[in-house]
Amino acid sequence: VRVTYVGELGWELHCPMEHGARLWQTLWEAGQAYALHAGGYRAIDTLRLEKGYRYWSAELGPDYTPFEAGLGFAVKLSKPDFIGRAALVRQKQAGIQRKLCCLTLSEPAQVCIGKEPVRHNGQVAGWVTSGGYGYSVGKSIAYAYLPMALAQPGTAVAVELYGDLSPALVVAEPLWDAAGVRIKA
Repeated sequence: VRVTYVGELGWELHCPMEHGARLWQTLWEAGQAYALHAGGYRAIDTLRLEKGYRYWSAELGPDYTPFEAGLGFAVKLSKPDFIGRAALVRQKQAGIQRKLCCLTLSEPAQVCIGKEPVRHNGQVAGWVTSGGYGYSVGKSIAYAYLPMALAQPGTAVAVELYGDLSPALVVAEPLWDAAGVRIKA
């Protein structure tokens, strides 16, 4: 299947479990001529952060709405009634109170993993949903839901990491390949 969760040209291969090891070995051997490297979950996770892809149980879940998560384009309020429709109609009319924001930390060596407090003027304004180091952009990245007053690119905040405050900036997303050229290669 030609799909990707990393914002790059990619494929997902589906096969019966009993053929998985053989498939891996065949691809690994064929890829050596092309300097193939194995990558794990954290590599995939940081690539999706750079591309701005959301993750269920981190950026997405029952505590957040599609409008807050920046996924309002996927909500079809013109459809007949569905679970949650009335609440989403009300929220769209009233406007959202918080928004999922991309943050970059000023110190690349300080990496969030999730649940760190995001502070503004000393007060907790939100919590990191997920984070990691973006190797393509050379920055430490975090995502957090912030009040609309702080959700504009250029807003300075601080992320509390192990008791220390790390300066961070709300930035526009995606950080990598905004035109989507690489995924269409």
